[in-house]
Amino acid sequence: MTPEELSLAISACLKDAVAAGEIELSASAVPDEVRVERPKNREHGDWATNIALQLSKQAGTNPREFATILSARLKSIDGVSAVDIAGPGFLNITVDAAAAGALAKAIVEAGREYGTTTTLAGHVVNMEFVSANPTGPLHIGHTRWAALGDAIARVLRASGAEVTAEYYINDAGSQMNVFANSVYSRLHGQPVPDGGYPGQYIADLGHDVLTQHPDIRELTEVAALPVIRAAAYKAQMKDIKDTLADFGVAFDVYFSEQELHDAGAIENAVARLREQGHVFDDGGAVWLRTTDFGDDKDRVMIRANGEPTYFAADAAYYLSKKDRGFTEKIYLLGADHHGYINRLKAIAACAGDDPEANIEVLIGQLVSVNGAKLSKRAGNIIELKDLISWLGKDAVRYSLARFPADSPLTLDPDLLKKHSNENPVFYVQYAHARSRGTARNAVAAGVDRSAFDASLLDHATENELLSYLGSYPSIVAKAAELREPHRVARHLEVIAGAYHRWYDACRVAPQGDEAVTDVNRTRLWLNDATSQVLANGLDLLGVSAPERM
Repeated sequence: MTPEELSLAISACLKDAVAAGEIELSASAVPDEVRVERPKNREHGDWATNIALQLSKQAGTNPREFATILSARLKSIDGVSAVDIAGPGFLNITVDAAAAGALAKAIVEAGREYGTTTTLAGHVVNMEFVSANPTGPLHIGHTRWAALGDAIARVLRASGAEVTAEYYINDAGSQMNVFANSVYSRLHGQPVPDGGYPGQYIADLGHDVLTQHPDIRELTEVAALPVIRAAAYKAQMKDIKDTLADFGVAFDVYFSEQELHDAGAIENAVARLREQGHVFDDGGAVWLRTTDFGDDKDRVMIRANGEPTYFAADAAYYLSKKDRGFTEKIYLLGADHHGYINRLKAIAACAGDDPEANIEVLIGQLVSVNGAKLSKRAGNIIELKDLISWLGKDAVRYSLARFPADSPLTLDPDLLKKHSNENPVFYVQYAHARSRGTARNAVAAGVDRSAFDASLLDHATENELLSYLGSYPSIVAKAAELREPHRVARHLEVIAGAYHRWYDACRVAPQGDEAVTDVNRTRLWLNDATSQVLANGLDLLGVSAPERM
């Protein structure tokens, strides 16, 4: 019995009790699914629910009386062996071994779909993250959101949301001219211009430009700069995309800021927001009255000299997302972007959206790596590609995913390179590899999955392991709801620990001359169910599930 099945069964018992007049509630007050959780003390049962405390006031009774009525019906559910009332009205439910063990077969049969839900079905989400300027390589400052953003998108999709992962390319504005000037200077053997971009990568980009345009040095500066800007930009974006691919991060859309400008989206945004009554003119400039919606000051959209501000581009970009049908927009921003929260929410409000429902801004704290060296190519940064080469994609991604985004984080390279239980990513990946090795050894010994008797999974370690496997879908759903993929990582570590304890206590393959029995066959189902859950969870984090280690 899965937690979801038990939840639906409790809801059905509630509806029956209401229909029979045992509980006075309107039909609409009864939820279709009832939240069930693991009790803190396993001696209190397999699952617990506080539904009696939630609904008793509406029913005009006290929680214990409510729980007493409901418990009588819960005891009749197939697979439920005991129901106890604790404290003010908590219901503790124990399921029999056969009902608990049936989960192993259900997981194997569900395969990659196990853990997916429809809790966020109907949600259409645009999630923007990384969005580094195309003037240099990705570095450690982008690493956390690359890992977390991709993991959040994955858990959202696993929970039924329709998600578009988007990278906003800041390819308009003065920094692109500085970028082109930097490459031009290196092409001509000149020092880096004031405020320009240093690093060997600028020289490398110059080589790329020269390969594509062998006569570039013969052009005047005025003629050469647009060519250099376009070619170097294209080469740098390729480097960024290649690095993200090596990190296992894929974007559905790369959205160009320059295209906003070229399409007249800035002017259109100003006009639309003016129609909404939120734009005003003062001192020759055009302003958006964001203070009406919680911002600390009104924002200039068009300067007195006629030049649009970055804020105007932000507003046009938000409207673009709205026009493309994204009812929910999630922005993942760095630690120095706290000031953006109110202004982005104000843009949403000025556009006629609900800033509490249609936009969400997540701020990630800084990450550092002990002993990391500055990039030889870039000179003044720690490049993401160097981290991948040094520590490995899996170690970096898992380590970044297992902590909340709002907590500062320092990675320990020595720990991440250890092949021991101290290293969390190794611990989980080893559990998966061990389960696959166990399956191979079992098959070699003549064990297959031709039989399954759930009642045979009655060892204490089997009950523990099954309980954690059963909790996995609700963990994924909660991770999606709260945008916290670290919940999945931490739960995988719990499953890995339970699996290792089960492995030590229960043999899958027979020993010596022992005959193969249905115990072995049924345990193979549980072993393979664990493999599946670990693989599914690691995939949500963008981490591989090795067959061997």
